[in-house]
Amino acid sequence: MYVAVKGGERAIDNAHAWLAEERRGDRSVAELGVAQIREQLALAVNRVMAEGSLYDPDLAALAIKQARGDLIEAIFLIRAYRTTLPRFGGSIPIETEDMTCDRRVSATFKDAPGGQVLGPTFDYTHRLLDFKLAAEGDVGPAPVGDTATVPTPHIMSFLDREGLIQSEPASDETPADLTRAPLELPAGRALRLQSLTRADEGFILGMAYSTQRGYARNHAFVAELRIGAVAVEMDIPELGFAIEIGEITVTECETVNQFTGSRTEPAQFTRGYGLVFGMTERKAISMALVDRALRWKELGEDDLGAPAQDEEFVLYHSDNIQATGFLEHIKLPHYVDFQSELELIRKLRREAHANIAQEAAE
Repeated sequence: MYVAVKGGERAIDNAHAWLAEERRGDRSVAELGVAQIREQLALAVNRVMAEGSLYDPDLAALAIKQARGDLIEAIFLIRAYRTTLPRFGGSIPIETEDMTCDRRVSATFKDAPGGQVLGPTFDYTHRLLDFKLAAEGDVGPAPVGDTATVPTPHIMSFLDREGLIQSEPASDETPADLTRAPLELPAGRALRLQSLTRADEGFILGMAYSTQRGYARNHAFVAELRIGAVAVEMDIPELGFAIEIGEITVTECETVNQFTGSRTEPAQFTRGYGLVFGMTERKAISMALVDRALRWKELGEDDLGAPAQDEEFVLYHSDNIQATGFLEHIKLPHYVDFQSELELIRKLRREAHANIAQEAAE
């Protein structure tokens, strides 16, 4: 047993060395730097920050480099590092209405106060490979951005004024922190939103798509999608007021959905909500659709049995780190377990052959 363990350790060390060699790749090609990843693979960096629950572009870029571009592995690295960080306190809620918008669009109101800001988006590209990008060096001057500096009030506020959308009751209760305590069901909306914002983008996208195809009758309009920088403030007890401690980029999406009303509520719209670190609009929209689907019970709607309506199914299967851990553990040694299964199968086959032979003799 001792020899086997030592041999295993040498094999693991060799696997680590080989991994490092594969990560580096052809040494005649310049090594990819963390700054390059941070600046030129920003959408990958944003996903790692969002699903890793840690806003730090440099660390996210480092994790992507270490993981050889495997974003789920990079997210795992970020979450593991996050657990080592001390907690000094909590920030106050960010004010997204004060966001400096790089992108702000509405699919419900054309002439929104503050204007529509297209921003950097793939929406209007032709999805054709640009072979100029394969050339070395810069491909041309960067365009001047159209960041919104005028006030951009939330679109939902217009519907609120007319009472056309369900009001959201304010609460002073501090929600549970999913990064410090395990998920428990049933979960309140605040906890569900935390789970969705760090959930796997592909899984949430699939759930959102299912709602649009009729599994939950949840057709939505994007009332507003905004991406930009917001200030993060923290109360300092010694000072007696809040100070700005930094700035982060977030993506926020609010959707409006039809609602026929109930015995106590008139017909009105309801809302779905998504808020994610970085420029991650596909994730934010998906999150808003799934958020709305999960609200069926509190809105007095029917349970249609749709996957996106099942809180346990969505929340317990959306975390890619948990899913990866459970999935990949089956490639680790299961020698004893398999031998017991193998012996059981052999025993059953012997008994079956014996029964067949006995029947043939009779």
